[in-house]
Amino acid sequence: MSVQEGDAAPEFELPASGGRTASSAALRGKPFVLYFYPKADTPGCTKEACAFQEALPQLGKLGLDVIGVSPDKIKPIEKFAEKYNLAFPLASDESHAVAEKYGTWVEKSMYGRKYMGMERSTFLVDKDGKIAKVWRKVSVTGHAGDVLKAAQALG
Repeated sequence: MSVQEGDAAPEFELPASGGRTASSAALRGKPFVLYFYPKADTPGCTKEACAFQEALPQLGKLGLDVIGVSPDKIKPIEKFAEKYNLAFPLASDESHAVAEKYGTWVEKSMYGRKYMGMERSTFLVDKDGKIAKVWRKVSVTGHAGDVLKAAQALG
């Protein structure tokens, strides 16, 4: 089961970088971007996180918060956030319970071996808590810009 555009965004509460807690309850009434990435401090994930960091001022003007979610433990997430001065919370979903609610914990295959892992996906949630836009199997280049455009269209 995976969420579609127009669905209510599944609730979540996760430990996040900087000693924070990322939760849907705290974001009620506000639009936000929730993105899922496979692993902290890997090339694609670093590029994606830095692109969102760059887009933060513009997203902030639209009143949007950004939260990154990975299956990593909180310690490597903290290191990753500090290394790249990421201001937005990076959350740890070790049990991948939240990823499963959003349909981003999927079967992957590498060199013929199948395993479960995080699909790089982004969800734009409107102020009413509905999924406004979904990006699955995200290609990192230009993605933060696409998210910003969609966020601007929310009005």
